[in-house]
Amino acid sequence: MIVQADVGTSYAVLVADTMSEDGLLPLMQNEKIEVVQGKPDEIDDLSRFSALLVRSATQVDAALLEQMPELKIVARAGVGIDNIDLHAATKHGVIVINAPDGNTISTTEHTFAMMMALFRNIPQAYTSLKNHEWNRKAFQGTELRGKTLGIVGLGRIGTELAKRAAAFQMNTVVFDPFLTAERAQKIGVKLLELEELLQTADVITVHTPLTKETQDLLGKENLAKTKPGVFILNCARGGIINEAALKEALDSGHVAGAALDVFEHEPADNYGLIDMPQVVATPHIAASTVEAQESVAVQVAEEVLQVLNGAPAAHSINLPAISEELYEKIRPYYELTNTMGHFVSQCVKTAVQHIDVSFSGDIAREETSVLTRSFMAGFLSPRIDAPVNVVNAGVIAEERGITYRQAHTSESYGYANLVEAHVSGNSGDFIVQGTYIDAYGPRITKINEFNVELIPTGHLIYIRHSDQPGVIGKMGQLLGRHDVNIATMQVGRKEEGGEAIMMLAVDKEVSDSVIDDLIAVEEIHAADPIEFH
Repeated sequence: MIVQADVGTSYAVLVADTMSEDGLLPLMQNEKIEVVQGKPDEIDDLSRFSALLVRSATQVDAALLEQMPELKIVARAGVGIDNIDLHAATKHGVIVINAPDGNTISTTEHTFAMMMALFRNIPQAYTSLKNHEWNRKAFQGTELRGKTLGIVGLGRIGTELAKRAAAFQMNTVVFDPFLTAERAQKIGVKLLELEELLQTADVITVHTPLTKETQDLLGKENLAKTKPGVFILNCARGGIINEAALKEALDSGHVAGAALDVFEHEPADNYGLIDMPQVVATPHIAASTVEAQESVAVQVAEEVLQVLNGAPAAHSINLPAISEELYEKIRPYYELTNTMGHFVSQCVKTAVQHIDVSFSGDIAREETSVLTRSFMAGFLSPRIDAPVNVVNAGVIAEERGITYRQAHTSESYGYANLVEAHVSGNSGDFIVQGTYIDAYGPRITKINEFNVELIPTGHLIYIRHSDQPGVIGKMGQLLGRHDVNIATMQVGRKEEGGEAIMMLAVDKEVSDSVIDDLIAVEEIHAADPIEFH
């Protein structure tokens, strides 16, 4: 994500959930950042906050976002974003990031510990001994070696779990619709369809996000397909395993045991399941290690700081992430495309149905989707009474029936890099080309069929007229009467006596009366003020 921040601007950051203070030091030690810790409903004025840091407790919904109009980024100190209304955040132009790497090892180790506890009856044996009993025969266990581990969802945690299973001489099978056979082979796991995994695995662990597709993934029907005596683990998200169906399978003995760190409702209240002797349960602590809590806090704190200072978001959920290296390459074109979009929107006063943005030259070899969004943000900004940026530009365009696409072409018309936008609407087509020149900045190089050399800044007047003697003189006299001084003038024509344009840079914003008087000149067909702020 690219956000332009003014030097010297101070930002207020709200930390809504408990986080490692050591992890928050990048924000707390920055003199431009004010860090406030507290629940949103405890804060008198939410409107001043630019960033919101949460874990799983705070619900970031549309109502909360409405109270935070200055919000630029929501950072989830963890992996899941179930408590964040992603659509509402995107619509409000708010970046959502998470910390996908910070608690990977902690969750992996906890899952493996839960699996070993199941196989060796460790919690039950511990409780028995604490009750001063010595009942060795009651807690005979089973080795992991030679057993088949079924992993549903081979992301970061699933991959780390597979590594540890290999060290314990387990066989690992995986169901993941997004995993390629080549990657499965490289990791050393066998890729199966879900039904085959259910029928094969001795122990099944789930590591997927909670979505409509994964809700109740292991319900009554799928649990019935598992091997008799299977063990079931969930250290991912409550709701992936249907708790009522699991209890029924445990009661019947079809499932030998279950280990649960997450639940459908938290704090957990399903004690009919939790109290079963063959169930090992913990209160959502898989990621709760000193190292993980500090790591996720550091990761989101540093990324929030980067975004507020204008750097890209590496772990954006609702915007394609870009590396710092790519960001440095495309930063000038971010400004160019946004400016071009703003320019076109003021030139085309009628409804628009479709926009094509194409890139040629060196820039065409880079990832340009954020540049296309930047153009759309610039285009939409003058047209709606709401903040628009690269996060919500696509959503807003769709709501207004505007489609857009990007392309990479080979024709750069002699420029090292060129951006062209082709706008189609009620008044026909409008085409603009622009480039960025080192040491000189952005330039608009063509407007429809007319070649220009325009610096897109300040106050402009875009005039379409007939190429007739005396037109420029009439225009100059008219502006003089209105006390409007011309700084520069660009003139373009297709042929002598035909259609022509003038692009004037003036020293102040022109009034409606100036535009009305210009249009009243016989040879002038149209005149539009163009403002860059």
